[in-house]
Amino acid sequence: MSEKSGPAGAATVTDAEARKVAFGAFVGTALEWYDFFLYGTASSLVFNRLYFATDDAVVATLAAFASFAVGFAARPLGAVIFGHLGDRIGRKKCLIITVTMIGVVTTLIGVLPSYLSIGVAAPILLTLFRLLQGVAVGGEWGGAVTLAVEHAPPERRGRYAAMPQIGSPVGTLLSSGAFLAVSALPSESFDSWGWRLPFLAAFPLLGIALWLRRRVEESPLFEKLLEEDERASSPVRQVFATAWPQLLVGAGTALLGVGGFYLITTFVISYGTATLGMPRWLLLTATLVAAVVEIVVLIVGGRLAERYGPARVTVAGALGSALVAFPAFWLIDTTAAVAVITGVTLVTALLSVPYAVSGALLTELFPARLRYSGVALSANIAGVASGFVPLAATALLTLGDGSSVLPTLLLIVISLVTCGCGLVAPRMFTSRDKVKTAV
Repeated sequence: MSEKSGPAGAATVTDAEARKVAFGAFVGTALEWYDFFLYGTASSLVFNRLYFATDDAVVATLAAFASFAVGFAARPLGAVIFGHLGDRIGRKKCLIITVTMIGVVTTLIGVLPSYLSIGVAAPILLTLFRLLQGVAVGGEWGGAVTLAVEHAPPERRGRYAAMPQIGSPVGTLLSSGAFLAVSALPSESFDSWGWRLPFLAAFPLLGIALWLRRRVEESPLFEKLLEEDERASSPVRQVFATAWPQLLVGAGTALLGVGGFYLITTFVISYGTATLGMPRWLLLTATLVAAVVEIVVLIVGGRLAERYGPARVTVAGALGSALVAFPAFWLIDTTAAVAVITGVTLVTALLSVPYAVSGALLTELFPARLRYSGVALSANIAGVASGFVPLAATALLTLGDGSSVLPTLLLIVISLVTCGCGLVAPRMFTSRDKVKTAV
């Protein structure tokens, strides 16, 4: 067994331990995103009719998407709470709390009575549960990426940082697949109990995630901070005071991977069914195919980050997304099954390139003592804007009399923001942490 050099007193991490941590991060984030994405799909297919009752279908959809956006608005609160705790008491403890929180809340959504049963309390409670989902997710991803990176050998951080990212398409596959299965039920059965089954499935999945999370060791870099008493006294405040440029640039680099994704999934499902008259199964199938391709892109993207650097990969993916935006929507507008699936898959694959390297890029922007807070806040500032993307795209669609031109331009703007921030990011990278790694 060989060792890589590191500072005196640094922890020793085996490659096997790094893989176990990365896998645990992946499973936890997959559950988190499964729970979180369920709400987005249900907003397009169920919540607009059963919880935000109105005679105007567009108004109902806007209300459902506004509730959907609440989860993103709450994510910075989760980043503040769990970022502070993660940099003070440890990454592992916070990740156990966040995965438990979202699993329980998602289960509660599955048993929540509809508007016809309890009136206005239904949309209020639904929105409250969405807020709690957002708080949990706000603390989850930053901690999972931080833990995976801090266990990883320096030369392999790209691939290990991509592991939590793979939880996103897997969560999409699980959530879209679950809704695709129950959508085959008769409409009356689907509305009364069928749509609840994917939410109720979150509870047994929570048990698996907790078992894996409890087996993961704490970050060696965090333990070193404890040993040397170098923890930040108020990490969130220090990030805002001393690292706000990194915070904004980090948020910009993460914007396309999250906001663009919700535009091409959540918005397109609503646009395809309500405006173009396509069947639900077609849009859900397109999302499933895109998610499978995204997994491959994320794996490859992690390797590319190690070879070319995460910033260059971010810029390339963002430019590619801008270039294919109009062709992708032209394919979707044909309503032909193969064209729709191709359009959704094409643009999802390209916007997933910056998402693949987001963890590697953000962790290089912040030192270890501020990392959980900095990474979580950057990602969730992007998340706030992203949560309003389906709402903004729907409003632009209405403004454009049902044409996809304005929503497409929105996707291009988001891509260019990520491209610009990717160009700036390398000037702000901190020196890489050194940890002894046995391989």
